[in-house]
Amino acid sequence: MVKVQKVSKVFMGSRVLDNVDLTVERGDRIAMMGPNGAGKTTLVRAILGFYHIDSGVISVNGYDPVKQRVDVLKNISFIPQLPPPVKLSLEELLLYVERSSGVSRAKIFEESNRMDLDLKKHISKPFFKLSGGMKQKLLIAIALSKKSDLLIFDEPTANLDPKGREKFYELLGEIDVSCSTLFITHRLDEIEGLVNRKIYMDLGKVVEDEKV
Repeated sequence: MVKVQKVSKVFMGSRVLDNVDLTVERGDRIAMMGPNGAGKTTLVRAILGFYHIDSGVISVNGYDPVKQRVDVLKNISFIPQLPPPVKLSLEELLLYVERSSGVSRAKIFEESNRMDLDLKKHISKPFFKLSGGMKQKLLIAIALSKKSDLLIFDEPTANLDPKGREKFYELLGEIDVSCSTLFITHRLDEIEGLVNRKIYMDLGKVVEDEKV
């Protein structure tokens, strides 16, 4: 599904990705770990087409993430570590998601309820005025409602309380076995039962990649 070949990226004179090779196959459930500044989020954002790389090749289902970004994002759900400062109301946001991704509003409400988030109660509020936990729950609900081949989570439980984390992992256990997942995480103990592969990055390199 994803092929990363000899990829490098430099920010402000610092090499944040250094000749990275990585593949993600269908059904892979990956925990990506490493210290802050290891290059984990930069690599994911390059795969999503948010960043131009300086050298190497990235392909997602045969598509170039920058040149064919729309085709790439059709089959990927991404939850960032920090929710974006969206100024739309929840009503407007759901309408946008419905039209741009073809995700059913009813399905988003269903997944939100399972995350203990009452969307009806907050439907007229701007997204940016929700609490951090509520934002994260809504983004998770949208991601799980979309029929994606690849789910990418960048510290998805950072803003969730223990009950919210428990609900989240319960829902992940129901994902189709053919769907691939990639978690950037510092909480391996929480997702150990949900992954079959561990990748460790440091100093812009993949230093460990093993099946579990």
